[in-house]
Amino acid sequence: MLLKIIILVLFFAVMIGVGLYCRKSAGNVLGFVLGDRKVGSWLTAFAFGTSYFSAVIFVGYAGQFGWKYGIASTWIGIGNAFIGSLLAWRILGRRTRLMTQLLRSATMPDFFGQRFGSQALKVAASVIVFIFLIPYTASLYNGLSRLFGMSFGIDYAWCVAGMAVLTGVYVWVGGYMATAINDFIQGLIMLVGIVAVIACVLNGHGGFTAAVEQLSAIPSETDPSLQGAFVSFFGPEPLYLLGVVLLTSLGTWGLPQMVGKFYAIRDEVAIRKGTIISTLFALVVAGGCYFLGGFGRLYGNVMEYTATGAPVYDSIIPSMLQTLPDLMIGVVIILVLSASMSTLSSLVLTSGSTLTLDIIVPAVEKGNKGRVMGERQKLTCIRVLIVFFIAVSSVLAIIQAKSSVTFIAQLMGISWGALAGAFLAPFLYGLYWKRTTSAAVWTGFVLGVGIMCACMYCTFTHQTFICPLLTSPINAGVLAMLVGLVEIPVVSLLTGNNSHIDVDAMFQCYDRSITVRASTSLSDEED
Repeated sequence: MLLKIIILVLFFAVMIGVGLYCRKSAGNVLGFVLGDRKVGSWLTAFAFGTSYFSAVIFVGYAGQFGWKYGIASTWIGIGNAFIGSLLAWRILGRRTRLMTQLLRSATMPDFFGQRFGSQALKVAASVIVFIFLIPYTASLYNGLSRLFGMSFGIDYAWCVAGMAVLTGVYVWVGGYMATAINDFIQGLIMLVGIVAVIACVLNGHGGFTAAVEQLSAIPSETDPSLQGAFVSFFGPEPLYLLGVVLLTSLGTWGLPQMVGKFYAIRDEVAIRKGTIISTLFALVVAGGCYFLGGFGRLYGNVMEYTATGAPVYDSIIPSMLQTLPDLMIGVVIILVLSASMSTLSSLVLTSGSTLTLDIIVPAVEKGNKGRVMGERQKLTCIRVLIVFFIAVSSVLAIIQAKSSVTFIAQLMGISWGALAGAFLAPFLYGLYWKRTTSAAVWTGFVLGVGIMCACMYCTFTHQTFICPLLTSPINAGVLAMLVGLVEIPVVSLLTGNNSHIDVDAMFQCYDRSITVRASTSLSDEED
């Protein structure tokens, strides 16, 4: 117990110390929200990765999908690495950085407003972010209750409160730079932790080969005659597995807290390096989490089940870890705390800055007849909203854990799909296609959110959404993204160009001539 407490105290001290160290960089809005757009490759890559992979992945998704698909769930982590990280950086990184700098936008909703010349579009995007990020934020506390209860016997409410206060302090004081540096530290912990946990779990079953042999003997519920379903290449349900890969990988392209990392990166060299670092990070952390979860059925005799006999997915990973040595349990606790806090800090910073800069500031300045709101006032507003978002998400997490309220948990599964379905296609086409229109973006918002809300309604009423395959929020989220990718070009061609904005001038930011040092660019001049 003393060893675990010492590890926690050191962890907390480092997080607070980083926040105090970065307080000077948070003296203005650009510095607080984007680190003055001067963040290097390592910090940005780790901030991207740690915002991507939270405790929801380690405790919830790894357990759930590892139970359903076996070792084949590792494909989810591979998809996260190559689609959610590598392709995201290659396709979105440079253009996002250049376009948002030209438009002077610090948030995704502001990008939509500036790119398509519509204040209403910016407000609508901000409302979507506000509604769907709060339940997503609340989900980050999942898993902490079981792990802390197993290690310390601490009540879940105190775990949530401690994590919320600690995160709030360093984000309030140091802003984006404190978040980025802490994300780097937390990312290193996640890398070491996941490798160590996998090694310990496999060793407890006689090594990799022995563990695979034991897993191969377990029959599948969907087809008991299928031998070795949970060690097969694509698992017992490959079509559903593909849906999970697409939503958790392609979906990151439309999440504001993920895309926002590209706003802050320093230069093109940092983007190239960050692409490699981020991909490798995702391969180890995400691939490792889902690979670990694939062995969850070996613990079927010690995990929890509901009254109907259904497995409690959040209990799978904690059941795998309870036999580890004290030092390893301490490492796991820090791993889950790191995964949760890194994503929480990113989400609340995104939520607070979006609501302030895209809704409150324009409303206040309009009410004051165009009088500009000062930097200090904006910073105060962002900080207050950060505290508000942390408080609300904490309360929701405690309510969900201590009552029979299931609506919150249901909405958490919808939020990722709604955000990705509404924003992915409009953002991608907005960066690459001049003829994308505001009407198409409006349609994308409505369809993305509408599809997920319809899925949620059918889930509550126990009705089939379009077809049985789409009853799952995972598959409905994939449908929302794919519909947007088809809808944007069709509606844009039907509605014509946005004649009131100079799109050609915006796209010139990708090809403008600049002067660089010879050390960073080879010259073709002859001697």
